[in-house]
Amino acid sequence: MKVYKVEVTRDGKWWMVSIPELDGLTQARRLGETEQMAREFIAVETGTPIADVVVDVGVAVGAVTDASARAEQIRKDREEAARLESLALTESRILAQCLAKENVPVRDIGELLGVTFQRASQLVNS
Repeated sequence: MKVYKVEVTRDGKWWMVSIPELDGLTQARRLGETEQMAREFIAVETGTPIADVVVDVGVAVGAVTDASARAEQIRKDREEAARLESLALTESRILAQCLAKENVPVRDIGELLGVTFQRASQLVNS
């Protein structure tokens, strides 16, 4: 399946959607509409069913020429942070429960884990 490169830039109140391979240009009011506008343009120009049109959208705004790549990295970082947070929660729960079995007071478990004693209690009892 062919992937069309699409370049999106800001022009006043509009997002300009350029499809260089087809020497095409369309526009959208909102950034969220740009992919659909590009897909519709390509479908009409090439006679391809819109369901079969795949685009790779790059966004540049003024001096920020790599906005799409930076936003994608941020999304990946957030996913990784969520994964690590989940792992930390699981490990905290396991450690809290192990320490409680060794008769370590909940306040001390909280101190060790860097959480309040109330949170430590929740971890022990979860």
